[in-house]
Amino acid sequence: MLEFQLNVIVLKIMGEYMFYTYIIRCEDNTLYTGITTDPKRRFREHFSKSKECAKYTFRHGVVKMEALWSSPDRSSASRLEYQIKKLTKICKEALINEPENLSLYFEEKIKDEYKTELEIVKKINKSNIVKL
Repeated sequence: MLEFQLNVIVLKIMGEYMFYTYIIRCEDNTLYTGITTDPKRRFREHFSKSKECAKYTFRHGVVKMEALWSSPDRSSASRLEYQIKKLTKICKEALINEPENLSLYFEEKIKDEYKTELEIVKKINKSNIVKL
């Protein structure tokens, strides 16, 4: 654990600390959007209903991670989270189906570089299916 914390500190100092914006599907088919620096850890917190999970996911339960985008910094991740949260459920579902099309939904509102992280989503969902 200490080694992980030291690695995080080094990454922060070097400016290589990645931030992610994610969408999670809950047991009642609602969608939760958040940001994190460690998608696997954060999903595990939501999924296990640990004390670190969001109140929303604690009440609604978590099924799987639907989409994930990496951002150059916390500010960019927060801007993306804000814009996604303003979307209707129909638009969020469409974004989940084509996560690489962020610009179609936000036009000029988002100018930062975001990268769709489909492989990380697959790994997270696969690792949690085994635990069910």
